[in-house]
Amino acid sequence: MEIITKSFEETIQVAMEYTKTLSQGDVVILDGDMGAGKTVFAKGVARALGITDEITSPTYAYMNDYDGKLYHYDCYRLSSGEDAEALGLTDYFYMRGICVIEWAQNIADALPRNIKRVKIEKIDEGTRKIIL
Repeated sequence: MEIITKSFEETIQVAMEYTKTLSQGDVVILDGDMGAGKTVFAKGVARALGITDEITSPTYAYMNDYDGKLYHYDCYRLSSGEDAEALGLTDYFYMRGICVIEWAQNIADALPRNIKRVKIEKIDEGTRKIIL
């Protein structure tokens, strides 16, 4: 399914609706270039899960844990699945929370088999194409 959003808030709303299709323990890969809106999408997932904390990209922490409901990853600075395993990040794939992973291609060899993928493309400054 392809959806065009014209604002930050529309992207949040799409993510909130998408979250209704997820189950505990799901691993969701967010594909997209830098600035495409991956973290904005993660904010929508968090909002749908009832998380009120500020959602920021965990670039330097690698993963933020939001009360065991959401594990938000940024694997931009990792170079392999082995790095993710050494940091203990792969352990969260098998817990009850939902894992949302940015830059997952950097740890592709450590990802579980059953993943869900969301692709986000930046059309222009305010417009995104989201492929679910």
